[in-house]
Amino acid sequence: MSFSEDAGSPAEAVRTSGRSFRLVCAPGDRERVAALLAATGHLSEAEPFSPWCRRIAAEPTPLGSAMAARFGYIHIQDRSSMLPPLLLAPPPGARVLDMCAAPGGKTGFLAQLVGPAGFVIGNEPSPDRLATLRQTLSRESLANTATCSAADLSPHLPAGSFTHILLDPPCSGWGTLDKNPQAAKIWAGDKVAPLLALQRKLLETAAGLLAPGGRLLYSTCTTNVAENEDQTRFALDHLPLRAVPLAAPAGFVFEASRRGDVAGVLRVDSAASAAQGFYLALFEKTGGAAFDGGDGGLPGEVVPERAILAAGCDPAGLPPGAVRAFGDKVFFLHAGAAGLPPRFRYQGFPLGVFRSGVFRPQARARLLVGRDGPGLNEEALSRIEALLAGQSLPAGDLPARPGLYWRGLPLGFLTRKGARALWSDR
Repeated sequence: MSFSEDAGSPAEAVRTSGRSFRLVCAPGDRERVAALLAATGHLSEAEPFSPWCRRIAAEPTPLGSAMAARFGYIHIQDRSSMLPPLLLAPPPGARVLDMCAAPGGKTGFLAQLVGPAGFVIGNEPSPDRLATLRQTLSRESLANTATCSAADLSPHLPAGSFTHILLDPPCSGWGTLDKNPQAAKIWAGDKVAPLLALQRKLLETAAGLLAPGGRLLYSTCTTNVAENEDQTRFALDHLPLRAVPLAAPAGFVFEASRRGDVAGVLRVDSAASAAQGFYLALFEKTGGAAFDGGDGGLPGEVVPERAILAAGCDPAGLPPGAVRAFGDKVFFLHAGAAGLPPRFRYQGFPLGVFRSGVFRPQARARLLVGRDGPGLNEEALSRIEALLAGQSLPAGDLPARPGLYWRGLPLGFLTRKGARALWSDR
């Protein structure tokens, strides 16, 4: 049995051509980013379930090599994996935890949804995957985020400290067999038992960290009932959580729940939706006490604003928070991080280096470029492509770190050497 929110047949409800991706920008820049994509021949169509999400209609070169992707203005993502942040639906200003965050697509989408005043911390226990998570958030200029790495967060974070939690735990991945055909064999039979135990442990931790009335979205990319409906039943029977029925987003076809005593959950029909098989369940915390917010302090050495301004940067583009140095590395710490315990190890958003009283922004710190700062504002892409290929351009009377723009859209910082400007990620 399948159902869809859309009228008509399932075939009418779903567009099956083209890869899906998400725009990563301020709401007012969505059309400009779409134009940047179109400038490289990458034409797209809006998805019906979110104004942030699109599908490629024309892909003359791999989407990942498009200029918009290279500068972090889009995130390529399976359309099913866009649903957990959307269905958790944290409002602007929310305080959110993504418990198993790498590679960062869901974390980044959550950061967009909560806006500059909101705060998202992404936890990734695997050091290798943690590096990928941090690279994703940095490339996409999502400064209202922080990252951490803990196998068990419950000893480190206060109970009741998050209004919204996304738990997309390790799973058997049976919903991704088109891309990972070995998943069903790797996690066959009793081999899935360790995953089931880990998922229940993570559910227990999430319930403890959730504030009263807060919401928890549990999702997997598997079709396994034991990891889906059975875990939902466990959470309802043993944790201070109640079920919140999910409405079916437009553009997908969903299967019925595979347990009669589990309702209001969603199972993406992979073939009919042209997407990965996904399971989603939403809960609300009942009872408990909310965290009072902590002492409000932020660690690190203060980087004077005059040093930031002297570097030709515009700090007005940053969310609420503070710029701090740790050694010679500079990070932005969102105001939401002030509620984290003093001894809790986390990393803010990287901005550059601070040596001998001089701040130097990293090339991709586009939040510091400003909208009207001095720099090269290119109408065509050919000169930007030349810069990325290692060529230099005349600098004229530009400052030492001029901005690089495409039709007013900030891309990052150039480096001036003598009379020439060049692009350097170093």
